[in-house]
Amino acid sequence: MTRTANRRRPSRRPAPTSVAKPRGVLHPRVQRVGPEHFGIVCFDCAKARSKLLLADFYGRVLIPPTTIAHTRPALDAAVAQVRQAFAAHQLRDGLVAIERTGRYHRLVQRTFAAAGFETRILHPFVTKQFRQPVDPGHKTDDTDLSAIHRATVTGCALLEATRDEAWTTLQLVIRHRRDLVEKGAALNCQIRDHLEAALPGYAACFDQLWESALPWHLLRHFSSAAQLRAAGLTSLGQSLRQAGIRFQQRTVQAVLDWAEQAAPGDIAAPQHQRLALALYDDRLRKTQEIQALEREIAGRLARTPYVLLLSCPGINVVSAADFAGEMGPIEHYANAKCLTGRAGLRPSRYQSDQVDHANGPLVRKCNRALRAAILRVAENLIVCNHHFQHLARQWTGQGKDARHTRVKVGLRFCRIAFQLVAGRQVFRHPCIQGRHYILDKLTAFHREHESPMPDVLRDLQAAVGQVPPREHAAEAQPLQEELQRIQDGRRRGPQPLSGILPLVLARLGVGAVQSTESGE
Repeated sequence: MTRTANRRRPSRRPAPTSVAKPRGVLHPRVQRVGPEHFGIVCFDCAKARSKLLLADFYGRVLIPPTTIAHTRPALDAAVAQVRQAFAAHQLRDGLVAIERTGRYHRLVQRTFAAAGFETRILHPFVTKQFRQPVDPGHKTDDTDLSAIHRATVTGCALLEATRDEAWTTLQLVIRHRRDLVEKGAALNCQIRDHLEAALPGYAACFDQLWESALPWHLLRHFSSAAQLRAAGLTSLGQSLRQAGIRFQQRTVQAVLDWAEQAAPGDIAAPQHQRLALALYDDRLRKTQEIQALEREIAGRLARTPYVLLLSCPGINVVSAADFAGEMGPIEHYANAKCLTGRAGLRPSRYQSDQVDHANGPLVRKCNRALRAAILRVAENLIVCNHHFQHLARQWTGQGKDARHTRVKVGLRFCRIAFQLVAGRQVFRHPCIQGRHYILDKLTAFHREHESPMPDVLRDLQAAVGQVPPREHAAEAQPLQEELQRIQDGRRRGPQPLSGILPLVLARLGVGAVQSTESGE
């Protein structure tokens, strides 16, 4: 007898209880004290000064538009003026609504928040929409202040989550790293362009142009194809050995073969070569800075529950930290849909009467940085995760656009990420035989980046605190195997990991640290 499966009905959004956004509702407070006793302080911020307006809920002006300089005495005087007006006009409750302006509004926000006022942030787009119906074609600071008041009354001024220094630092570091990576990619294009102008075809002699020091050493000491031909194989090899650069003779021979048939360079070829070397030195500095930032990022990630994302195949330390920095604390999200809603991974909708276009393009107003981080993770999953590789091939075979595939993978990743991070659990799926191990990934990452052993031990012990206790035994297995390989001599070279792995295993509760005998 066949058994029919129960089909899940699509979930419906609950009916709204207020037309205002949840973080913008203020009417219960207004009803408690009365509209004439509820004050709204409006700020239109600029770089060096801001304008202030105080009015009650009805819009009766209590402090006319006043210019406030961005200095400590002026801001303290503004706080005192607002307090005095609250007392004089018997305002029993109120808030401060500040239009977001780059980062200039942060100074006013911090000042009034420290003084005990509730501060809310208003998007400039909202101010514009509330100004145009009343003052079309007329834009001044005073009309903006009136529009800020009207928008706040309707619940468009929103409460922001508390900014935490640790999460803000992680976000700044990962954004700085990403900026350096983009600049490094631009440098690669510039260097290749100058190389092709100076020595046409030289870069094609090397499979690993950026990873090897060989092409750049030859470029510095033998500035033309004629000098390379004159030096010959023996002199080139001797120069590389003196510089401590490892090489294969066939690579040097390939350079000589190119030099025999090299085409002449462009006009001012020596200047192109000088610029290429200068840009390469800049690239080296940026690469070293990126390596240092990635080591710092790994340490900061290990202190957050987002380190649990490393248990998912296809996600590495940098991707997890990139996602974590843009997300912030997981406690700010009620469910996985809040992640995708903030990132704008949903189709826009246009409905009027019988017309309903429910599957429009992705919404434009969203957190673009978070959306980009999710789509970068989706790209990694499509390349490195077999499950998502299969799904991507299947959707491609159905004629789906590549953008559609990445958005769908991003949506699934958000659901997985919320379950892992909010639920404090590791990745498990019935379709895979095993998961990736968090501590093993962290160890491999630090080994690749040649991190100091005290930093490795610190990060591993911090990550142990995020791993659920029931998973400690599983996390210890690859570390025990690594320690056994070191002790058996199957891993060559110095192995400082042998000193820290027993400490990590002891922290996991599955190993013991052997103490030396005192002799007493």
